[in-house]
Amino acid sequence: MEMEKNINQTAEQEFSHIDASEFEHIGASASEGEETNRPSLTSFQDAIRRLKKNRIAMACLVVLLIMVLMSVFAPMISPFDFREQHYTHTNAPMFSVCNEAGARGCGHIHLFGTDTLGRDIFTRAWMGGRVSLTIAVVSAIVDLVLGAVYGGISGYFGGTADIIMMRILEIINGIPYLIIVILLMMILKPGMITIIVAYSLVGWIPMARLVRGQVVALKEQEFITAAKALGASPSRIIAKHLIPNTLSVMIVRVTLAIPAAIFSEAYLSYVGLGVQLPMCSWGSLAQLGIENFRVYPYQLMIPAICISLTMLAFNLFGDGLRDAFDPKLRR
Repeated sequence: MEMEKNINQTAEQEFSHIDASEFEHIGASASEGEETNRPSLTSFQDAIRRLKKNRIAMACLVVLLIMVLMSVFAPMISPFDFREQHYTHTNAPMFSVCNEAGARGCGHIHLFGTDTLGRDIFTRAWMGGRVSLTIAVVSAIVDLVLGAVYGGISGYFGGTADIIMMRILEIINGIPYLIIVILLMMILKPGMITIIVAYSLVGWIPMARLVRGQVVALKEQEFITAAKALGASPSRIIAKHLIPNTLSVMIVRVTLAIPAAIFSEAYLSYVGLGVQLPMCSWGSLAQLGIENFRVYPYQLMIPAICISLTMLAFNLFGDGLRDAFDPKLRR
């Protein structure tokens, strides 16, 4: 003990002449160490922050924006009409100049060439994109609304009502989609409305099942019990509490349902059950291009690339959204 005291006294004497102002504090102070450096973010804000860090998802979002903007504005600014036929300038190669005297767009370039009737493929490709994307987005919105309402009601009430509603889903899901389309074609006029109605009749089933599962997991939570204790009606609980808490999952589902709708429309148009002339879509352009694929392969490759690129971008962006909204990945 005496040795320790002597050592302490010696150390105090050696360092007593050192001024504390000569030292600089490095690192966080005691008060700063207790503070959090992470900003206060909601779950949605945190998901958007993580989505922005996903380079693949953001690149796909840029591709989708380009496809949408081109589909909206390209037919407007094009010197050619998508229905216009130049019989003296058929099957023109890409980047060829229209030399038909007196015709609309004479002297302008056919960027993607022309088809067998002399119609500008560039204009028709983006007009077809407008039709295909419209059908896909409208169908996805209808699926979102129907699936959210049906699944929310089924999951919240449960019991016998849930069993009956789920059996109805299984019956509807057992009907082949193509049969529904053919039957509707016999009743309604073929076109965009018919395709949207046909796809919406069966496309909302996966959304309903997804929402129902989320509602079943959430309805026993404390905030739902508190809402019931305050006298909230079932419709208010479903609309104000349950559905908003499943919105992130539904958004991801919508981004994955849109490419499925695009493929369905392309398939129906390819087999002749889609949009009718003079309107065009990516599927109908592919159906026309397959006839001349060996001689003029670009007539098929252009709509095929548009379909593939859009579907790939939607799927990868949907994967990015799913990862961004997953609470297990939050840091």
